[in-house]
Amino acid sequence: MSLVIIDRDGVINFDSDDYIKSAEEWRAIPGSLEAIARLSQTGFTVAVATNQSGLARGLFDLDDLESMHAKFLEQLAALGGEVAGIFYCPHHPDDKCHCRKPEPGLIEAIENELGQPAAGAWFVGDSLKDMEAALSKSCRPILVRSGKGERTEARLTEDMRAAVLIVDDLAAAADYIARQAGD
Repeated sequence: MSLVIIDRDGVINFDSDDYIKSAEEWRAIPGSLEAIARLSQTGFTVAVATNQSGLARGLFDLDDLESMHAKFLEQLAALGGEVAGIFYCPHHPDDKCHCRKPEPGLIEAIENELGQPAAGAWFVGDSLKDMEAALSKSCRPILVRSGKGERTEARLTEDMRAAVLIVDDLAAAADYIARQAGD
């Protein structure tokens, strides 16, 4: 079935301008885990693509990040959901790496690891970087208003507005995706 790529902070879990630095700080946005569970249960391949520059900034370490992801996966599994993988960029924005969104490296890693093309895949995010990355790989971008989404919506160019679906949150995005699939 189809591939759905989802950003993490601000889409799946609450975001913070001070970064999410521990499993204790990681809190799911209401309805987000249920939305992912529903997508995975109906046959979608779900992958997470997230910039995590807090690693390069020394705000948390790899063990902290793995603990956050373990909490996410445990809560998701309790709802009968799963993700095919969590792909993250650990670099600082100044590193100019290929994997930090809006660059396409995370999406390419998803394509390579999962053996599925990203062209035509749904990409759900809350930032301009998410939308730019999605469009660069011919994904179908959905901007959620949660997280930084409202700020991002105000910054969309006219051309981008025409290409991006805007919804309130991940639950609304999942509803839309399921309807498009004929679910």
